[in-house]
Amino acid sequence: MHVTLLVPAPFNSLSGGYEYDRRMVDGLRALGRSVDVVELAGTHPLTDAIARDAACAAWDALPTDTRPIIDGLALPAFAGMDDALAARGAIGLIHHPTALETGLSDSDQAALHRLEQRLYAHLGRLIVTSEPTAERLIADFGTTPNRTHVVVPGTDDATRSPGSGRETCEILSVGALIPRKGHDILLRALARLFDLDWHLTIVGATGRDPVHATGLQALAEELGIARQVHFAGAISGADLEPLWQAADLFALASLFEGYGMATAEALKRGLPVAVTAVGAVPTLVSPEAGTISPPHDRDQLSKSLRRLIFGRELRGYMAEIAWQAGQTLPSWETQAALFAAAIG
Repeated sequence: MHVTLLVPAPFNSLSGGYEYDRRMVDGLRALGRSVDVVELAGTHPLTDAIARDAACAAWDALPTDTRPIIDGLALPAFAGMDDALAARGAIGLIHHPTALETGLSDSDQAALHRLEQRLYAHLGRLIVTSEPTAERLIADFGTTPNRTHVVVPGTDDATRSPGSGRETCEILSVGALIPRKGHDILLRALARLFDLDWHLTIVGATGRDPVHATGLQALAEELGIARQVHFAGAISGADLEPLWQAADLFALASLFEGYGMATAEALKRGLPVAVTAVGAVPTLVSPEAGTISPPHDRDQLSKSLRRLIFGRELRGYMAEIAWQAGQTLPSWETQAALFAAAIG
């Protein structure tokens, strides 16, 4: 079966969701599937006229023999096309409902919720990236279990991180510089640890919310920790690996996640983690592999970071458990086969 993935431009974005999309496209092609990717211009998910026109034009140009898969970030651009989606048996690839993004006004959040609830009902099936997301769609958006398929992200084989080998605890955080990733909470939590020796590297694209990204750098200055924080920008693949290998600890204070791909990558390399209880993270991270704090709770996060930064032996113990957990995570090849089965 021919497949067409419709996704907001640019498809080469370094965000976690697009990494999932790219890996599934590659996996489907490796399995012999014919896959096209159509990038939609405009603003998403709070769509503008350009986005809506792009969605209509892309839909009209679809070959008759293709199965359309719409990335959830692009789905709001298909408002008003409910019957057309149903007639083609369109599939939604939902990393998380866009209505749950942070930084939205109450009215925008409510409008997206209504729109997504209606569009979900007209899709032939939905593929989601974690069990918690599936449960959320069923409970809050009225989807049905028989139409909702879970295909979690995969991981690549990776070398175990030996750590920095320095007295300074080298902390790595990976996530786009957007409000949902909670980098501001992480900075505030670390700023309290003025008596400890640590350094933080934040890897993440700045283009999705340039104002927020600039504000994070200003916040580091305001908190007096700018010399201890390095904003590395968007890095991925082989270019990111040296940072993984030189890290002693992974930290991310996300407010919401569909899955938690960066946390999974940290475990795959045997890094202890200080993360928040969002998405699938509580099922990925055992208490012996790191610490899990409630989202928004910088007090608890700061206490957890103090334990890990100060406790070199504790980090070593947790690193071993993290490594063991990471080796149980599925490969991208395995998940691509499950994705292929889910689309039929």
